[in-house]
Amino acid sequence: MSRAIDEQVTESAAILTVNAGSSSLRLDLVEGGSVLDSAHAERAVDPGAAREEVAAFLGGHFDRDIRAVAHRLVHGGEIVRGPVVADDETLAALRGVTSLAPLHLPPALALVEAARAELPAVPHVLCPDTAFHAAMPPEAATYALPREWRQRYGLRRYGFHGLSYAWAADRVAELLGRPLAELELVLAHLGGGCSVCAVSGGRSVDTSMGFTPLDGVPMSKRSGSVDPGMLVWLLAEGHLSTAELGEGLERHSGLLGLSGGRSGDTRELVAAERDGDEAAALALSVFSHRVSREIAAAATSLERIDALVFTGEIGWDQPEVREAICRRLGLLGIEPPVHGNRHDDGPISAYGAAVPVLVVQVREELQLARECLWTLAEEEG
Repeated sequence: MSRAIDEQVTESAAILTVNAGSSSLRLDLVEGGSVLDSAHAERAVDPGAAREEVAAFLGGHFDRDIRAVAHRLVHGGEIVRGPVVADDETLAALRGVTSLAPLHLPPALALVEAARAELPAVPHVLCPDTAFHAAMPPEAATYALPREWRQRYGLRRYGFHGLSYAWAADRVAELLGRPLAELELVLAHLGGGCSVCAVSGGRSVDTSMGFTPLDGVPMSKRSGSVDPGMLVWLLAEGHLSTAELGEGLERHSGLLGLSGGRSGDTRELVAAERDGDEAAALALSVFSHRVSREIAAAATSLERIDALVFTGEIGWDQPEVREAICRRLGLLGIEPPVHGNRHDDGPISAYGAAVPVLVVQVREELQLARECLWTLAEEEG
């Protein structure tokens, strides 16, 4: 959609955005491209208390006309491949595939039901993270598995963090003063969940996450990619049950597992490394190595690299991690940043760097509102 239409549909339209992460909840009221109010909790959502969460936030805005509600949906599977107005049939189908993202989908769907109960007269738009990657080229999206499996079970690389990437790519085009259609970008979303994406002309052409949000680089508590043969061995030899394996990969691995259970938070690990903690140092080293390796891999899907972009909570405000990653990317013409944290989006690399390195603050709430309004405008003709 053109920027002119974008500006038209966002003018004076209040949108409630609902964003449930694996261990967080964010509610925002967005109007005219600005956030009017927010509620943010760093904890997993209790599906049984979802309605109370929504009602408590709405209680402070009873006098405001809310046009629609935009819901972040981490995994739409084959059911929701792009933003769509929620209905009973779609939600029932999504409840049948919650195993695709067990940390994300159950709380997200509970919040959809809660918001629909609190605001029954307005449209509720589901905005899947997977939509940004839905048109990836076949060579990037297809697993080297038997065709029968792929067709019967819908096995493909879906990719995630699409809302974050869509916002960041558009923002970088603005910062560089160049049309997005002309840019070749590598973006790294680093936070509780982490992934890397290659974007060509505004389109995702490769990404590190796959069928589920467990794939790719190590994350705060998730393992990222590991040898599937090792997992088969652990199950076949009876060392772990399926439930134990899933719990370990989803909740006790990544930075938390690497640091010996100390923390999945890079801020704490950076401080611990300075104090001589060897496990913390190992965790940060493995993380930086794997992210830089994935960035280099993503670059092979592009004709060149016009910029490397960091976003997500870690990408935005952890300069030690950014520096460690960039130090490993000299072969791509990327040099370590010369600037630390910024208070706004922009470059952290030296002026005139061969490959600019930028940071963009994650603004999924604004992208949610944008995609919600685009969807409603299209439905209205």
